[in-house]
Amino acid sequence: VQLQASGGGLVQAGGSLRLSCAASGSTDNIYHMGWFRQAPGKERDFVAAINWSGSTYYRGSVEGRFTISGDNTKNTVYLQMSSLKPEDTAVYHCAAGDNGRWVRYARGYDYWGQGTQVTVSS
Repeated sequence: VQLQASGGGLVQAGGSLRLSCAASGSTDNIYHMGWFRQAPGKERDFVAAINWSGSTYYRGSVEGRFTISGDNTKNTVYLQMSSLKPEDTAVYHCAAGDNGRWVRYARGYDYWGQGTQVTVSS
């Protein structure tokens, strides 16, 4: 499975960005997809996830500002980010897993994309 993320960029605080991630290859077993982010010098953190039953999960600091959605027919997930803050600056990685477990943790994902940079200026 290959994951291709896109949509990152530079935006001012308060602005919006939409990230996309498309999975290709042997995708039949994918059941959930998610986004993690890693700022310089920090650990990779969970951001949001969705499974193909429609359940969504968010880290507390983005709830109400970020919305994750997906299209399981295309194995594509989107992350609409609004009211962006400088502390949202990071490389955002998409990931996919096949069992719907541990969706808030890296251990729950078998496949990872290369990441897309999001920079929020103050």
